[in-house]
Amino acid sequence: MEIFYYLVFGVLGLVVAALELSKNNKDRINTSSAFNSFKNNYLLVYSLMMAGDWLQGPYVYYLYSTYGFGKGDIGQLFIAGFGSSMLFGTIVGSLADKQGRKRACVTYCITYILSCITKHSPQYKVLMVGRVLGGIATSLLFSSFESWLVAEHNKRGFEQQWLSVTFSKAVFFGNGLVAIIAGLFGNLLVDTFSLGPVAPFDAAACFLAIGMAVILSSWTENYGDPSENKDLLTQFRGAAVAIASDEKIALLGAIQSLFEGSMYTFVFLWTPALSPNDEEIPHGFIFATFMLASMLGSSLASRLLSRSTPKVEGYMQIVFLVSGAALLLPILMTLFIAPSKVKGGGISFSGCFQLLGFCIFEACVGLFWPSIMKMRSQYIPEEARSTIMNFFRIPLNIFVCVVLYNVNAFPITVMFGMCSIFLFVASLLQRRLMMIVDKPKTNDWTPLEERNTEEDPLNI
Repeated sequence: MEIFYYLVFGVLGLVVAALELSKNNKDRINTSSAFNSFKNNYLLVYSLMMAGDWLQGPYVYYLYSTYGFGKGDIGQLFIAGFGSSMLFGTIVGSLADKQGRKRACVTYCITYILSCITKHSPQYKVLMVGRVLGGIATSLLFSSFESWLVAEHNKRGFEQQWLSVTFSKAVFFGNGLVAIIAGLFGNLLVDTFSLGPVAPFDAAACFLAIGMAVILSSWTENYGDPSENKDLLTQFRGAAVAIASDEKIALLGAIQSLFEGSMYTFVFLWTPALSPNDEEIPHGFIFATFMLASMLGSSLASRLLSRSTPKVEGYMQIVFLVSGAALLLPILMTLFIAPSKVKGGGISFSGCFQLLGFCIFEACVGLFWPSIMKMRSQYIPEEARSTIMNFFRIPLNIFVCVVLYNVNAFPITVMFGMCSIFLFVASLLQRRLMMIVDKPKTNDWTPLEERNTEEDPLNI
């Protein structure tokens, strides 16, 4: 079956290359040289930050197991990370609006570097501290950098549509190409050079340090609401009011939590789904294939976002439906194909179909990231951007912690079915969001009255 893996990877690579090479003027947005310089600087930093994150991912579980910890202990460490992201990460990430987004990005680098250093210790308590630091860093990674980018983009007077160029390129490189290279580089350090499972964490710390140096030397500071009379509790209250009073923001938060919750659940489930009988599968190569599929999705997103139609609120409904259908494949395979009871060997026939379905899901992930970034830039108010974005991660982290705690309590098909339901619900919520955005405002008599007054100043 080895040829199957190479075939899937090769086809995906050819499709991505064809998409990128076939772009015409309609698929590209004409930008200025000043913007290109700004964009390239951000992409360099973001790629370094993501390299520091991707290098660690494949080896966290393996490192803990080499220290002699069992599945239960490792599960508690993972729960600590997501719990820290929910509690401490929300607070630290929200401080970015008041204390500065550049400062928060530097804090991410320092926090994650310290987390990498703790991996050298086999002591459970030290590793737990590392997971807490890693959870805080994760919240900063997925809020502060985007908040800094949007604020700086607007402060420099660049066109709003140009943001989609940066978003799609950031996902294409940071979540695609860098992830593939990081996986191969980590494998080189651990297996080829025999430096041990802690080596990727040391390499990650180096990339984070380089990125921090670039931030300190080339980024300017920007803030959300820098007013001194607002404490953290007031910021939280203001963010909660913004979410409750604006249905678009509330819908966006629910959509993000549903999709990302399904995505993180998929991360835990794809290995047992493809090797239910301990089949020998090339985990690193499959991971690289998934990242290539994600690059395919981000390449499609760059085309869609460069055009006025279809709108992002419209095509994302289809993305959620397709992703939900893709995660139904393990259930369908169980229903229509008798499961093999032979231990070991290569990937099964049903596993091949599931792998194709998972690649489709990863392509949807590649479409999701730049698209959700675009919608967040449109609907989330600037003064509380980081705070609101970290609010969105609270239900996500609760959900992932619950899944991790009960990962052995339910059959894998039930877990995939739950994820599919979440994605179908996300599609319905996305449709509701599109209806609100497209709803004409002529029924709002107050603005109409104001417009009439402006047209005839004497009509008082």
